[in-house]
Amino acid sequence: MKVFPRSQYLKEIIALKDNGRVKIITGLRRCGKSVLLFEIYRDYLVNEGVDSEQIIGVALDELSNAKYRNPMELDKFFREKIIDSSKRYYLFIDEIQMVSEIQNPYVDDPEAKIGFVDVVLGLMKIKNADVYITGSNSKMLSSDILTQFRDRGDEIKVYPLSFAEFYDAYDGDKREAWQEYYTYGGMPVVLSMDTHEKKSKYLRDLFERTYLKDVLERHKVMNDEVVLATLLDVIASGVGALTNPSKLSNTFKTENKITVAPETIDKYLGYFMDAYLIQKAVRYDVKGRKYIKTPSKYYYSDPGLRNARLGFRQIEETHLMENVLYNDLIRRGCDVDVGVVEIATIENGKKIRKQLEVDFVVNRGNDRYYIQSALTIADPEKKKQEIASLLRIPDSFKKIVVVRDYLKPYKDDNGIQYVGIEHFLRDESILIS
Repeated sequence: MKVFPRSQYLKEIIALKDNGRVKIITGLRRCGKSVLLFEIYRDYLVNEGVDSEQIIGVALDELSNAKYRNPMELDKFFREKIIDSSKRYYLFIDEIQMVSEIQNPYVDDPEAKIGFVDVVLGLMKIKNADVYITGSNSKMLSSDILTQFRDRGDEIKVYPLSFAEFYDAYDGDKREAWQEYYTYGGMPVVLSMDTHEKKSKYLRDLFERTYLKDVLERHKVMNDEVVLATLLDVIASGVGALTNPSKLSNTFKTENKITVAPETIDKYLGYFMDAYLIQKAVRYDVKGRKYIKTPSKYYYSDPGLRNARLGFRQIEETHLMENVLYNDLIRRGCDVDVGVVEIATIENGKKIRKQLEVDFVVNRGNDRYYIQSALTIADPEKKKQEIASLLRIPDSFKKIVVVRDYLKPYKDDNGIQYVGIEHFLRDESILIS
């Protein structure tokens, strides 16, 4: 399989090397975490003069390594290989969430458990060891676990290939790269496949045999497989649309003849977010400077996975473009919300309050950007609709309209910048220029 440079993530790991903290590499399964650690970073270490015997790794999702899913065996495995106190060792543990929690065999207390956190904390105390772990479940490897690591962990989030990475690696006609990307997404293996049938089968199998199976088994909800699968389809069909658990519950009742409580829907959405399958964008009142709890928007972490859920039947470029934009902004380290601008108009002599939407309110450090995603602005009336909310934002932060059309970036008299989607995705300086 082709290995992609993944330069962004390699730089992040290198910057954290030998810092005395555990490096926690998280992300969707099959998005490239293992290759990043076991091939790309390993090659970097070897090129820097690290002997291959000083790089010790175990992939817990391989059946041959099943015994190391026992935390005691995993700890023993590494300690037996660290044989020279004068050398620096680099310890890699792949898919660490597969380590089971077991009863502490040395005490009588039934509540005393040993898990992967204990293993990692122990390995970190070895003075000549630098520890790296990967995981595919945010609940196990997010703030709760970082707290258990006593602020001794650094998280590196890995995403499927960005459009920029995809474009650089795409062997076909570059003019077709964008359509290929929003159709089949950025899962690394897909780029090596040459037919729709192969790509479709791979993405569908990922969902059924890996992602959905993982969620069902991890949360012990095997009896609700139909509900979870249907919920994934509903979210895929309405990607980027405002919704909430109550609305989704009603959809189940009216369209699928299934009764599912909103609280259950909310819980299952959380499971999918924990597994990095979907992401949630909440609404932000730009003028009122406050968050609106509901409704929210949900985006798939990869457009190809979203399309696979629907059998590649609803390839609407408008919504997929918005999904890709959201993913890319998140990958760049931005905080992304859905903006709302409330305005008052007079209709038939009555004062009417309306809410105009800003697709994305983007925050990065002290900088803020307002971004609209539009398929085209060739029609003056369409352009007027797209920028209506931007014109009513009472601050001077940068405002951008990203369009499908190929065009040279420019600003209008209102200071609003216009740029084509491919240009925006391939040139990160657009946000700061």
